[in-house]
Amino acid sequence: EQIEVLSALHDADHWIERVLAQREHLPEASELSELEDQLRALLQELQRAETDAAPVRSAYRAAQEEAAKHAGRAAALTVALTASTGSPRDLSAMQHELERVRERVATAEDEELTHLIELEPLEEILASIKARAQPGAARRSALQESVAQLRATLNEEVAALRTSRGDLEGALEPPWRQRYAAALARVGTSGAALVESGRCEGCRIALSPLDYDRFRRLEPGTLMDCPECTRMLLP
Repeated sequence: EQIEVLSALHDADHWIERVLAQREHLPEASELSELEDQLRALLQELQRAETDAAPVRSAYRAAQEEAAKHAGRAAALTVALTASTGSPRDLSAMQHELERVRERVATAEDEELTHLIELEPLEEILASIKARAQPGAARRSALQESVAQLRATLNEEVAALRTSRGDLEGALEPPWRQRYAAALARVGTSGAALVESGRCEGCRIALSPLDYDRFRRLEPGTLMDCPECTRMLLP
């Protein structure tokens, strides 16, 4: 009966190990990791493009503001000239200033156009990078949700398996429990192993002919340890 409990405990520990491995190696998690690498690369590309575009955009806006300022002054001078009843000298001065302001407007508008021509392809690059990132960002959100749900389900399964395992461990008599626990602490995964075609399933090393013969001749209710990994060998 104790060997049957040991065999069930061995199976339980293997199942726990498998579920833990499944939780840590989800295909969705691998895809998410690769996708995040791609999105990080796109972010770096976007930052470089933004660095290139920022001074051009700033110069374009400055030229816009300069053109608007001078255009406003020109409009004000035009209104003043139209309504003015001042002296010819004052009118001449205003007309002269209006001509200079219109020249500044033309210069600022030329600069604005030059910067706009420079900026358009840079903005197109930025838009292209963002467009390429959008499907990945949406997929990342879906994967994050899927991975969280799968891990929560597997965590529940592990908790249930560990509860069942605890019941099995409690059913072992102290000497067997201590022996199994000591082997488990040394090798991990399971403190016992089956013998398959003369090999320990734990370490995958073949028993020597003498040890295999000894294993086959064990008295009922007794177990030997693997000479290599020290797991308890189950019949």
